[in-house]
Amino acid sequence: MTKKERFQYVIDYFEHHAPNAETELLYDNPYQLLVAVILSAQCTDKRVNLTTPAIFQQYPDIPALSKATFDELFPLIRSISYPNNKTKHLIGMANMVMDDFNGEIPSTVPELVKLPGVGRKTANVITSVIYQQPNMAVDTHVFRVSERLGLTTNAKTPLQTELQLLKYIPEDKVHIAHHWLILHGRYICIARSPKCGECGLRKMCKYYQKLIKS
Repeated sequence: MTKKERFQYVIDYFEHHAPNAETELLYDNPYQLLVAVILSAQCTDKRVNLTTPAIFQQYPDIPALSKATFDELFPLIRSISYPNNKTKHLIGMANMVMDDFNGEIPSTVPELVKLPGVGRKTANVITSVIYQQPNMAVDTHVFRVSERLGLTTNAKTPLQTELQLLKYIPEDKVHIAHHWLILHGRYICIARSPKCGECGLRKMCKYYQKLIKS
């Protein structure tokens, strides 16, 4: 199976089995998604979704969040991983959006990564989910699943994984392919003891082939 055929096999599978895949973070607008994604770093979406309602009630938009103090915001995200840093990042992000972007959430990766708490992965999530731009966010699930399925080869960093995936995934499929890989890694191709028996991709999976031969 060539690399192109391997990608097409995976795309065909997910288009049939997960045609409506989307983020599990709950949000109503770009502001809410940006806050949720910043909070989701090294934290589960489930925990973030339990935390954000109180934040959005007290700080419904960027102008409101920009006026928050550390002591006001911190108690609302105390249960999230790295609450000190994330409290500072959220307030800093809101202030920069107000000061440098006229209160509007930026819509490009180069602009978004200027914001506190926003790295390339977060920027790719925002631009792909909100604007369906062909940007591939690579988290631990995407990194792992891509390698196991043989979609990537010797990728050592998230950026290397991203570039290898973008080479073969059609532009109009990138935004949903991100969710396909994340959700597959979250529920089937888990880090420890992957559920290969439940996986419809095992016939072409390099990890599984090695497993049954060992």
